[in-house]
Amino acid sequence: MLAVLSLVGAMIGWTTNVVAIKLLFRPLKPINILWFKIQGVIPKRRDEIAKSIGETVEEELLSVEEIIDQLLEGSDKQDILDMLKVKIVELTEGKLPSFIPSAFSGMISKYIEDIIDEKGEGIIDELTESLIHKATSSISISTMIEEKISLFELEEIEEMILKIAKSELKHIEYLGGVLGFLIGITQGLLLIFL
Repeated sequence: MLAVLSLVGAMIGWTTNVVAIKLLFRPLKPINILWFKIQGVIPKRRDEIAKSIGETVEEELLSVEEIIDQLLEGSDKQDILDMLKVKIVELTEGKLPSFIPSAFSGMISKYIEDIIDEKGEGIIDELTESLIHKATSSISISTMIEEKISLFELEEIEEMILKIAKSELKHIEYLGGVLGFLIGITQGLLLIFL
């Protein structure tokens, strides 16, 4: 009798956890049963989950400022200044009238290079701040993530989650069996001794 109760308890515990895990995802669409609707937790709360993930990523993990800072850190300011010098000198030389002597043209180019050497880093810092301000007011990582998640089919979301948490979910199923087994033994012992 003790063995039967233990095995029945294990089966009930394991089955209950398997069904509970399945109900996280299934049914994908609401099903009316008597007076209430049944739908998987993730499909039912998809929009809330997407919004929460987006907000968490933006607030806790990655911001527009960090992306821009990382981008500019990766690029050496001196490289940017050198490219700026070359481009401005090219543009200036192309716009100067042909009757201006080349010596004067060289002086203008040298003057531009000196200005960029002197004030270029400050200009880049100012442009960076302006870019960050504009980007933070117009780009929302949270909204982008929320929209991307909303575009996923529910089956794809289920597959991703199961792929990531497969072993943990299996442990939960087995734990249900173990707990059911222990409860079955406890019930059997209570029946024997009471």
